[in-house]
Amino acid sequence: MKKNTVLIVEDEKDTLFILDKLLTKNDFQVYTSTNGQEALKLLEDIVPQVIIADWTMPIMSGLELCNSIKKNEKFKSIYFIILTARASLKDRVTGLDLGADDFLVKPVQNQELLARIRSGIRIHNLQNELVKIEHNKALIEMACTIGHKINNPLSSLVVSIHNIEEEIKKIEKNEKKSFDEDFVIISQSIERIKLLVNDLTHLQNPEIIDYTSDNKMLKLD
Repeated sequence: MKKNTVLIVEDEKDTLFILDKLLTKNDFQVYTSTNGQEALKLLEDIVPQVIIADWTMPIMSGLELCNSIKKNEKFKSIYFIILTARASLKDRVTGLDLGADDFLVKPVQNQELLARIRSGIRIHNLQNELVKIEHNKALIEMACTIGHKINNPLSSLVVSIHNIEEEIKKIEKNEKKSFDEDFVIISQSIERIKLLVNDLTHLQNPEIIDYTSDNKMLKLD
């Protein structure tokens, strides 16, 4: 079973060591960094469910890191917990305005920290599930729209081909020329389009697959 992931950003080595040991002992996959810039570099390779960051750090503070992360669509669902010695309402409002999800005032009680992390993971996973549902819903709506848009001209094409076929049969009697092979190809193509329309309009569980190294496509079969 895949472990839940937490990134700790803390410049105080003793605090970082204690938090790392606590979370590792409680079966979390833990990553660590000592300032915001290091954390951003680490996020190029991993996307944790929760980040715990000290407010006051050199180079880039916890709030600056939070502000940078929440502006990035890839990372905005990460649950961000600020560790701080500041307990004033003004400070909390400042942090919330920059996107922080939760605050813990130092010194932190172990059980409270673990409870906040677990709560953050549940919220993170729920947000991602909602995004996935909305994404799938959009794909289904798009597929149905395309299917219906194709179906209308396809119906007109079928009628027109049928009329042309009847007219050509009359000509063939005089010119001794057959268009049978052409109509076989046309009929096969029409059937393939009909199957596509059916797949699009009845799409239930959309799946995106690799088409080329740079492009993806909707799987229909």
